[in-house]
Amino acid sequence: MQFDLFDAGANTILGAESYAEFKEKLQDSGCDKCALHAGRTNIVVDRGNPEAHIMTIGEGPGENEDKQALAFVGRAGKLFDKIMDAVGIDTNRTMLIANVVKCRPPENRSPRAEEAAECIPYLQRQIELVKPKVVLLLGATALKHMDKSKTSFQMSDEAGKFFTLPDYPGIQFMVLYHPAALLYNAKLKPAMWEHVRRLRRYLEENGLYKKARAS
Repeated sequence: MQFDLFDAGANTILGAESYAEFKEKLQDSGCDKCALHAGRTNIVVDRGNPEAHIMTIGEGPGENEDKQALAFVGRAGKLFDKIMDAVGIDTNRTMLIANVVKCRPPENRSPRAEEAAECIPYLQRQIELVKPKVVLLLGATALKHMDKSKTSFQMSDEAGKFFTLPDYPGIQFMVLYHPAALLYNAKLKPAMWEHVRRLRRYLEENGLYKKARAS
């Protein structure tokens, strides 16, 4: 977790000792660290269960997320819920979903590097407080901002892979296609189905599936 010597407000949020305290302080902060704050309705922190063993990281809030102050509640989010449900994972009870940025980018574009840079410390603190065993990275934006070594890549080469990062010991990361990509390219669906089945196998083999199963 990185503290900013010149931003007492951000440090207060990052210094929260519980997830509930962190979320409340961030939502109430009126954060204006990047230009995205100008067009937002709400700071979208998450959706789901902060005590879950699985955490999912997407790109940024869309229109529905901005209105409801909940992550992944639009078309892509509903598709993601169905995909996870198909392998027995309840995204509200046994997963926490967050994004690289907490405010909606205009026209649902990808967040710019400077925007993501301001928000990443909050995401890092979320990971520290949740202590997930598995983190799912949805799409290229989530991957490149979590794994700084990924400066140039094709999602077709990365999707479905597991890996670890030195900054996050004890966490297994997995790359998946962003569900929004499936809405525009149905040809990705067979690969996505194979990848989530691979996820289920990993959870089963590591004693995490019963804790993640929707029941």
